[in-house]
Amino acid sequence: MMGTKAKAWRKQLPLFTTVVLCSLAAGRGAVYTSEPEVRVAENKPAKLSCSYSGFSSPRVEWKFAQGDITSLVCYNNKITASYEDRVTFSPSGITFHSVTRKDTGMYTCMVSDEGGNTYGEVTVQLIVLVPPSKPAVNIPPSATIGSRAVLTCSEKDGSPPSEYYWFKDGVLMPTEPKSNRAFSNSSYSLYHKTGELVFDPVSASDSGEYTCQAQNGYGTPVRSDAVRMEAAEMNVGGIVAAVLVTLILLGLLIFGVWFAYSRGYFDRAKKGTSSKKVIYSQPAARSAGEFRQTSSFLV
Repeated sequence: MMGTKAKAWRKQLPLFTTVVLCSLAAGRGAVYTSEPEVRVAENKPAKLSCSYSGFSSPRVEWKFAQGDITSLVCYNNKITASYEDRVTFSPSGITFHSVTRKDTGMYTCMVSDEGGNTYGEVTVQLIVLVPPSKPAVNIPPSATIGSRAVLTCSEKDGSPPSEYYWFKDGVLMPTEPKSNRAFSNSSYSLYHKTGELVFDPVSASDSGEYTCQAQNGYGTPVRSDAVRMEAAEMNVGGIVAAVLVTLILLGLLIFGVWFAYSRGYFDRAKKGTSSKKVIYSQPAARSAGEFRQTSSFLV
């Protein structure tokens, strides 16, 4: 009978209360946030919420992570020195007075009892919104038909990171060229995340003015300057001319060496070197038991 009443009582509890009971039974407190992702414009205030229950004497810490960078924002319910001039702590979370693009990252709220018997954490992602800047492009002025050509586009200010779209002669290039009649004769691949436009191979129809546009869903999309790329046939005549010039220069070099040999210039150089001479003198008569140097070599 008591078991039936307990089950009925549990059904009347809110869902999060049931979670708290399970967490406490496992030695963990309940820590949660009302907003796991916060998006706010640069230079505006931002509140990162963190609520908790089941802790007799809660100690709150906030950790910031961005790539390989990790720092402590709050320790033992107090904002650390590097953040104290622009962040405020409260039992319900932390508040940035004004955020910058460098504040974008993951923030972890960690709550524990002083004795360390109960622990829980929750993560909040902060995205500081920054419109993209004018993208820089790298476009070859000419590309050989049948070869591979790579056009690149990038900008460093946008947050979240920008995606990139290409225009040829003012017309948006579709992701799949065969889907648009105007680009059906072209073979290319578009990479919106990296900003690369890869022609493989380049065709005669790829000549034109190319522009890149950066956009991240915040602010106005920004376009680069237009740069013209010419698709040209391989210069066979130029290659043949270069080969002929190389053969002529090699022939002249061989002729010069032969001419020097035929005129004896190398033999004269050998004759000009000095030769060594050895003079030997017969030993003079000497008495028994007497020894001295009686011959010499003169070089």
